[in-house]
Amino acid sequence: MAINHLSPATGQMADNVIGFARALRAAGIPVGPGAVIDALNALGVIEIGNRADVFTTLEAIFVKRHEHALIFAQAFDLFFRAAEEWKHMLDSVPLPDQARKKPPPASRRVQEALSQSQIIETPQAQEQELRLSVSDREVLQKKDFAQMSAAEIAAVTRAIAKMKLPQAELRTRRYQPDARGLRLDMRRTLRASLRTGGDIVDIRRLGRIDKPAPIVALLDISGSMSEYTRLFLHFLHAITDARKRVSVFLFGTRLTNVTRSLRARDPDEALASCSSSVEDWAGGTRIATSLHTFNKLWGRRVLGQGAIVLLISDGLEREADARLAFEMDRLHRSCRRLIWLNPLLRYGGFEAKAQGIKMMLPHVDEFRPVHNLSSIEGLIAALSSVPAPHHRNLIRSAA
Repeated sequence: MAINHLSPATGQMADNVIGFARALRAAGIPVGPGAVIDALNALGVIEIGNRADVFTTLEAIFVKRHEHALIFAQAFDLFFRAAEEWKHMLDSVPLPDQARKKPPPASRRVQEALSQSQIIETPQAQEQELRLSVSDREVLQKKDFAQMSAAEIAAVTRAIAKMKLPQAELRTRRYQPDARGLRLDMRRTLRASLRTGGDIVDIRRLGRIDKPAPIVALLDISGSMSEYTRLFLHFLHAITDARKRVSVFLFGTRLTNVTRSLRARDPDEALASCSSSVEDWAGGTRIATSLHTFNKLWGRRVLGQGAIVLLISDGLEREADARLAFEMDRLHRSCRRLIWLNPLLRYGGFEAKAQGIKMMLPHVDEFRPVHNLSSIEGLIAALSSVPAPHHRNLIRSAA
């Protein structure tokens, strides 16, 4: 298929490449002016009518990371379609073959970026957009996730990705060379003295090794949590992207490990992988059964070295009995810190009346709301400081 947009006879090659680069930046791929110049120079020495050659050339110049390849491929396919198909895409009219199959991950983001790239920004428009973004941010800080529109959820998702993530570290028992360490490194000191005939001139020291505290997240994906699940997954993906020692489990009627799925660098691809691997999405809730499976199969694997557990659930257990209290107590004893994040705390008059909540509450270190951006920022601040194990700090007021 020939690419009519890049025909040298039309004189629009530079404009189209610049517009395509602008769309890639809006979709999340960093493309600078130097890359645009390189693309124009490279297109001048290849066969413009060959779509595969143009794709390979632009991909080699614009794509620097593996996670950006998926976004580039979708953007290229949408941008260099025939003129009539391009008009249909801007009018949000699905093509017959697209309507029958599920859109790939990140396709919505790419389409929005391509449509916005055609808008020319003026200083007055930028100033107005800045004022609106500041006021919208103030509203979104306190607004409940369940009451947000699709545009507001997209803004919150971008805000979560830009948050400064927790970097609290735990001091281990191991040592490493450290010029400011308090422990004498006798072996390295004596070895260095051999160079000076046995005279100890340079005293070598050791310091403790600090590692990020492992984070284990247990996310309830039952029907009562459906309005919050996707945003929580975005938050967990952001944590997983910034830290390597993060394990994520989803549970409804069964437990599913989605740690590998969330390690995909692109958030849309990671969430699509999670949804495809879970069979009980938006179903019932069996917290006791799920916790039993986690404690039995995964507890010893992921709860070592002072792990912090985030239990994200409303606590509305369908079968609340003594097993729930037993499994919560076992989980609490196995980790350094157990933080329960409950969206029901958004209500000022919340009381632990449900049987499941009553059984779970005595076995947590912190009880926090998680229903808006302010509550997530409070969680990040709490994760940034690592108190002593099982430090009770029950926070019950809505943020």
